[in-house]
Formats: sequence, structure tokens, C-alpha cells
Amino acid sequence: MSYIKPEQVIDSMIQTGTIKSQLSIKRLLLRGVLAGALLGVATTLAYQAAVQTKINMAGALIFPVGFVMIVLLGLELVTGNFALLPLSVLERKTKVMHMLRNWSWVFVGNMVGAVLYGLLYYIAITKFGHVKDDPITAMIIKAAETKTIGYKLLGFDGFITVFVKSMLCNWMVCLGAVMAMTSQSTGGKIAAMWLPIITFFGQGFEHSVVNMFVIPTGMLMGAKVSFADWWLWNQIPVTLGNLVGGLLFTGLALYLSHKRAVPTPSVEDQHVVKSASSM
Repeated sequence: MSYIKPEQVIDSMIQTGTIKSQLSIKRLLLRGVLAGALLGVATTLAYQAAVQTKINMAGALIFPVGFVMIVLLGLELVTGNFALLPLSVLERKTKVMHMLRNWSWVFVGNMVGAVLYGLLYYIAITKFGHVKDDPITAMIIKAAETKTIGYKLLGFDGFITVFVKSMLCNWMVCLGAVMAMTSQSTGGKIAAMWLPIITFFGQGFEHSVVNMFVIPTGMLMGAKVSFADWWLWNQIPVTLGNLVGGLLFTGLALYLSHKRAVPTPSVEDQHVVKSASSM
């Protein structure tokens, strides 16, 4: 049977968080860059589907391809790490400073990857600025302005709104990372991941790494958004909301509801033990 029970999933979450906390800065950056770029690729694919079908939910159905690639390739997404590494700290398998080191360098890597893909996509879709009437370009510009100026116009209420939407977003995103651990088969992992990622993207919640692509790319394409608008009305509150949502609603919630007193060895650990005993 490929299904893995929640109690075993919690053990995997702790183990994964521990492994991630021990990665070198070089690996954190490189894996973060690749993850940020792939999420940007998935976003433009989703926008293209929405433009072609004139159905926004069509984009949501396709968007999870990026998340699937990231998880299956073992890359680093800061939003998923917001739920996993704190559990390793709680279990005293890593230190707070190692957790913060992971979050910081992965955030930087995600930013570099997302912005880099945004630049490459700008060149591709606008033919280096010669084509400005593409419908996807218009969609990215509108999204960039909505995700910043749209909240700014609401003042404090806008700040609270974007924070709550980012909490709800990373609740689902982190569930995607966790649900990938509920199966031993690649097909099962993909199916499990797909569900919560569709849920967040389809409802227009705010994801910090997706916005690392959308907003600066929209600015490059002509969106009337300043650097301060980007960070004060989206990137900072969304990152904080993603942290709170992933940590509380997924990491701690599942840990407290399913953590057992004495963890049993994972399937991989049992295999290692059996192999060692037979030598």
C-alpha cells in the first residue's frame, strides 16, 4: 500500500525540516533560485490558460505543475519551509539560528529565480519591448497593480486583507508539501499535492514567491507600481502572513493533532535497518 498515515507523515515533516536546516548556503540558494523560477513558469502557464479559455479556474487547474516539479525535485520554497523547520526546532533536532538561516537564504534564492524568469519572460512575450498589446502582458500588469495599489487604496483595511489572504494561501501551500508525504508513489504524490494548490490559486490568495514574479514583471511591463508599493503593500505583509499561516494552520496544527509520543521508523529507515542486519 502506498498510503502513509498522518502519524508517519508528522515524522517525515520533522525529518525533512532537519535535513533542510543542514543544507549549505550554496545548495539553499541554488535550489531556491530554481524553485522561484519554476513557480514563475507555472504562473505564466496559468495566465495563458486563463486568457485562452477566458476561464480563470482553468489557470488554477494547471498552476500546480510548478509546485509538483519543485517538490519532486527536492527544491527549496520558503513558504513550505515555514511549516516544516519549526517542527524540527520543537523536537530539538535543529536550532533556531539554522531555521532562520534556511528561511533567509531560500527567500533570497526564490527572489532571484522569480525575478530572473520575469526578465526572460518579458523578453520572450514582448519581443524585447516591441509588442505591448499581448493579453497575457495586460493580465500581468493588472495583477501587479491589484496586488499592490488595490490594497493601498483601502489603507489599514487593505493591509489586514492582504495579510489574511496570505495566511489562507500558505495554509493550502504547506498542505500541498505535507500531502506529498502521504504517498510513496510518484502518481500518488502528484495527485495529493494538486488538491490544495488548486484551492489557493483558484481563490486568488496571496503567495509571496508567486508575487516575487508577478509584481516586478508587471512593473517591467509598465504597471504603475513603485518599489515601495511592492514591498509595503504586498511583499512584506504577504511574507509575514505566509509565515503565520503555514506555521500555525499546517505545521503546528498537524503536529499537535497527530504527533505520537514515540515515533516509529520511516519506511526508508526500516529498509536501512533490515539491510544492515542482513550484512
